[in-house]
Amino acid sequence: MSLYAEYLAERTTDQIIETHNAFATYKFLDKDTCYIIDIYVLPEFRKSGVASDIADIIKGIAKEKGCTKLIGSVVPSAKGSTTSVKVLLGYGMKLQSSTNDFVVFEKEI
Repeated sequence: MSLYAEYLAERTTDQIIETHNAFATYKFLDKDTCYIIDIYVLPEFRKSGVASDIADIIKGIAKEKGCTKLIGSVVPSAKGSTTSVKVLLGYGMKLQSSTNDFVVFEKEI
C-alpha cells in the first residue's frame, strides 16, 4: 500500500486503486452513486486506455455494490481541465450539472 493510500484509509472514506502506471480514487455517495474523484495516469501512458481501464474496474466494483451510476467532476479553472472534460466525455459520461467552477458528469451503469 502506498503512502497516499495509507493516508486515504486513515483520513477519509475514499477508496483507491493503484497500478504501476496510474491510480484512481473513488467513493460511494449513496446506494446508487459512485463518485470517481481522481484518475491520474503517468504521462507516458496517457492516451493508451489506462484511464478507461481503471474506470472500468471502479464501474465493476460499483455495480457489485448495486450502484446504477458513476459520476465524475471537473474544476474548469484547474490546469488540464479541458483534457479532463474530453476524457469524461470519451468514457461516455454526460453533463449532469455545473455551478461556478465545478462541473459534474454522470454515466448510467
